[in-house]
Amino acid sequence: MCFSKRLLASAALLVCLLPQLRAQEAGSDNVTAATPEPKPVVDQQAPPDKRVLGVLPNYRTANETAVYTPITVKQKFAIASKDSFDYPLIGLAAVIAGLGQWNNSNPSFGQGMAGYGRRVGTSYADQAIGNMMTEGIFPSLLHEDPRYFRRGTGTKWSRTWYAATRVFVTRTDAGNQRFNFSEVLGNATGVAISNSYYPDNRTVGDNVLKLGEQIGIDAASQVLKEFWPDLKRKFFNHHNDEALRN
Repeated sequence: MCFSKRLLASAALLVCLLPQLRAQEAGSDNVTAATPEPKPVVDQQAPPDKRVLGVLPNYRTANETAVYTPITVKQKFAIASKDSFDYPLIGLAAVIAGLGQWNNSNPSFGQGMAGYGRRVGTSYADQAIGNMMTEGIFPSLLHEDPRYFRRGTGTKWSRTWYAATRVFVTRTDAGNQRFNFSEVLGNATGVAISNSYYPDNRTVGDNVLKLGEQIGIDAASQVLKEFWPDLKRKFFNHHNDEALRN
């Protein structure tokens, strides 16, 4: 069984964006070699945008460079609720449902508008349940911090590795690091619940695949969140500066 088109789409987006960051990083190295200067402190202290690309929810990103402050159970559920019920998730579910309709995944859903409607509903449920489990319920029970702490400094590959592996490493409410039980157990619980509305994919192999896909999507999402301020500064602020000069 092949991987979900959602994971492939996320990976393709990152493949397209990372070469631009490599070029930017190489240019920065050349400038430093020519005129050695203290490394500037960029915008890692600025509050992260609440939306990546102006659309994707980004409520649980924080800065690693900031002094660590734990968040309350209420704040954890607030983050989970914003990520679960933000309107762009409906559009994302509609796109995923369209791919499922074209690929005839879950054949028992059928085709036509009825089949498409079921696919939209189940796709949205996958995201909402997964977010509530991994960002609200399990972090509260296990005293873990559901936020992604953006590094913002270092080489492109070190930052990519750091961001992708945070699905397996998290902070506790005491500020210590440990295995990210909330990510794995939360997504596993979401997959188990999804068996109630996915009658065609209930085998152990299907569940393991869905769990791996969800964790992979979360890893790709964190890599995008890590580099979004760099991309915004390179592609968007550059255009704004040009407009001001003109």
